[in-house]
Amino acid sequence: MTTHFITAEITMQESVADLHQEISATLSNYGQPLRWAVTSIDAQQQTLALEAVVTTD
Repeated sequence: MTTHFITAEITMQESVADLHQEISATLSNYGQPLRWAVTSIDAQQQTLALEAVVTTD
């Protein structure tokens, strides 16, 4: 098992449930998330920046 620190940018969603689903889908492209955080919000461009630690086999 290897851990990786990643950053990603996603588009804001209308609801919290949709946002969580978008975050999960984005992070699953990199591995299994251990933790993640929204680190910045760009209201003008409607995007969120994420930082996460993920594991891969």
